[in-house]
Parts: sequence; C-alpha cells; structure tokens
Amino acid sequence: MGGKYRITGNKYPRMRGPRRRGRLVVVVVASVAVLGVGGWGTLQLIDVFTGGGGKASAAGNGTDCAPRTKASASPAAKALPEPRTITVNVFNATTRGGLAKKTADELKKRGFKIGDVGNATKQYDKKVKGTGVLLGPATALDTSLPVLGTQLPDAERRTEAARKDAAVDLVIGDGFKELAKRPDADRALTKLARPEPAPTPKKGC
Repeated sequence: MGGKYRITGNKYPRMRGPRRRGRLVVVVVASVAVLGVGGWGTLQLIDVFTGGGGKASAAGNGTDCAPRTKASASPAAKALPEPRTITVNVFNATTRGGLAKKTADELKKRGFKIGDVGNATKQYDKKVKGTGVLLGPATALDTSLPVLGTQLPDAERRTEAARKDAAVDLVIGDGFKELAKRPDADRALTKLARPEPAPTPKKGC
C-alpha cells in the first residue's frame, strides 16, 4: 500500500462501498424517470382516444346519443260507420239450430240493425269451418266489415264485387261459439276508430 495506510486489527477497510451506492442511486433515479415519462405518455394517449377531455365520462359530457322513442302525432280518427247505421244479415251455416236468431238478437242489443235471419245458402251451408264469414260489397271492406269484425274477430272477411246493397252478412261457421264479449268488442271498436299513435325512433344527437 506504499506505506500510506496502516492496517490494524483483523479487518480490511472497504474501499469501494461508496461507489456501489452511487451506482444504485443512479439506477433508481433513472428508473423513476422512465416510469414518469411512460406514465405521462400513457395519459397523453388516453386523452387522444377520449377526445382530450380529462373530465369525460360515459355520459358523454351530458349528451345522450342513444336512440329515443317519441310518439308520433295521433292519426286522425277514421270515418267509420256507427253500428246503428249498419244492417247485418245473419245466416247459420251449421247443423246447430237457433244460432242465427240468437246471434242476431245479441247484435241488435249492441246497436246493429238486423236484416234477414235464417239458414245460409248452398254456397256456404255446412261449408264454413271457421267461426264465420263476413260478406259485403267492395265499399264495406274498410267501413262496415271492420266494425262488424269487432264482434267476431276471427271471422273471415270477403267482398262481392257484384253486390249492390250496403248490408253485410254474418255467416256462422262450425267453429262459432259466441260473439266476442261486449266489453272486449267495445274496446276493439274504440281502438279501431281512434288508433294509438305509433312510437317513432328519435336520435339524441
């Protein structure tokens, strides 16, 4: 050692300890700097992809872009005839007796005018498998037949081009049990005359 150091005891002096600690400090400082830069860069990327708004949230700054439903304007009520202005002929196409008269009496209680009542013609006698058939002139397709249809919803509707009179026929079929319950028929008639407005989608942005 050149005589400059005197060694005493059984331990040698540690000459390189401070240098190692200095390197460790440098490494720690560098790591913190790298992490800081990386974190700042990550925040910048987040700002880019979220529009740069640090306060942006799922609410989109209060703007709701989800589709909304808005009820459209209520359509004008249809000009449908009232039951009292509709003449109904009731015919029985089944083998069960008395159905035509019983049905005609109930329709009369509900405000319809009753015309002919009896057995169906050969064209329909014992040939109607459903609840019934509603017949009328072509002009009745969107007027009298829908109104009468509220009393027997499952009945088939037909028009006859050659028919001139305004009366409509109710031909009772094998599947007939009874007319629709009066409260149900009244609600159907009200809905037919005043249909509910259909909802239309509306975008918020």
